[in-house]
Amino acid sequence: MGPVKTPLVVIPTYNESNNIGRLITEILKVDSRLQVLVVDDNSPDGTAAVVQGLRQRHSSPRLFVEMRPGKLGLGSAYVYGLGWGLARGHDFLIQMDGDGSHDPGYLATMLKLAEEVDFVVGSRYVPGGSTSNWGLGRRLLSRFGSTYARLALGVAISDFTGGFNGWRACVLHDIGLESTRSDGYSFQIEVKYRAHRLGYSHAEFPIRFCERRGGKSKMSASIALEACWRVWDLRLGRASTRGGSRR
Repeated sequence: MGPVKTPLVVIPTYNESNNIGRLITEILKVDSRLQVLVVDDNSPDGTAAVVQGLRQRHSSPRLFVEMRPGKLGLGSAYVYGLGWGLARGHDFLIQMDGDGSHDPGYLATMLKLAEEVDFVVGSRYVPGGSTSNWGLGRRLLSRFGSTYARLALGVAISDFTGGFNGWRACVLHDIGLESTRSDGYSFQIEVKYRAHRLGYSHAEFPIRFCERRGGKSKMSASIALEACWRVWDLRLGRASTRGGSRR
């Protein structure tokens, strides 16, 4: 597969003004190839203005921000952002949380692994992976979600619900992002499952997931419940894939 040439980090945001500036600064230091797109859902706390200010201050050609009219959901934000990157010819696209939970230092490992596989998963649940600053209930819910998806779908991915993932452009083209129907955790499950069904190779590597540095978590019971029923929607073949299989 060879080296990645034009990687793009896509970060959906809603009320992340306390975190986003520091996060972007750290990402851009990791590798000179990395570019960043922030997809902001009209955050009332001025998240987009923070990004725009950072872009102007540093005259950075590697930083972009797209504003949407309102809070339209995590899945649709990723569809928008990943589609934006595909349309501009980026060959590797990375999903990353905007709250500081994913350490930008892991991006170097992700880019290295991308030389050998089609998609890469930063995993909390392979040996060496972990979570910090979570209560027992949150840990159990997250672990259950990934285990439930893995067993129900019959796919050996340890962290199905995690949001730190990298994709070769060809994978996302074949999946057909516009046809995805999930949001929240279930979006992460659906895209990974579709990629697996199309025969694409993957690698997982351990990460330490740290609870957000500031602000309030957007995890909710409705998000968790959607993930549970969406798994069976996928398993029974009601969420179709586009493109041809590589098997």
